[in-house]
Amino acid sequence: MKHYKQFQPLVIAEFDAAVWPHLPHRHNHYELIVIRRGSGTHHINGNSIAYTNGGIFMVGPNEEHYFEIEIPTGFVFIKFTDAYIHYVNSGSSYGLQQLEYLIKSKETHLSGFRLNSADHCTAEAIINVIVSLKQDMMSNEQLIWLQVLALAALLQRNMPELRITSRRSRDMQAVFCYVHKHIYAPAKLKSLVMAAHFNTTPDYIGPYFKRNAGITLRDYIGNYRKNLIEQRLDSGNYSLKQIAAEFGLTDESHVSKILLNSRKAL
Repeated sequence: MKHYKQFQPLVIAEFDAAVWPHLPHRHNHYELIVIRRGSGTHHINGNSIAYTNGGIFMVGPNEEHYFEIEIPTGFVFIKFTDAYIHYVNSGSSYGLQQLEYLIKSKETHLSGFRLNSADHCTAEAIINVIVSLKQDMMSNEQLIWLQVLALAALLQRNMPELRITSRRSRDMQAVFCYVHKHIYAPAKLKSLVMAAHFNTTPDYIGPYFKRNAGITLRDYIGNYRKNLIEQRLDSGNYSLKQIAAEFGLTDESHVSKILLNSRKAL
């Protein structure tokens, strides 16, 4: 299995292909892949998804994928690393939360994004701007990143698991997506609120999660929040005060307590 390594924090690639030039592979970075034209099949982690012009896919590190091209296809690849996500935000969480959610939501990696017609036109315009800026990456890096964050916000609101219906599925993917989406709003992660969202009871959702995930819902939320906080601290771009405000925590001491408790558990 080929494993590609990207050392540059951000790479924009645009190319046409009649035959996919790579064997099934994995890589150490994230990829937002846009189909400009053409059709075929995207194979990812054993799943096959038909694509046409306007299709958008998200691929994460260590996910195996390749394309099978039927009609010559124009691709745009936006490739970025973990380090870049926090470096370019420089202490601001604007847009970062939407991008983190897309990265964590494996369901969208396996199915791609289905945009409504209006959002499809907006996404196309954003991609055009990104491509126009890629000729001078050094000067336009921050402008490109702002377009990526705008695209992430657009994709997020088209994710099917965020559309609330009266007969909402209680499957685990939906629960995971809900937690990842609302990790910055503690009030929405209370069992009573989550149970109402999924049309069930607090007595059901906790045992259901533990039975299917092998960990309590409370521990999963705590571990996920702790990992995000550690990433921000490791980047050196966030203060404890900024982190507390972003995650809806009481103050800096609450952040320190979360990190201390996680270390005691090791």
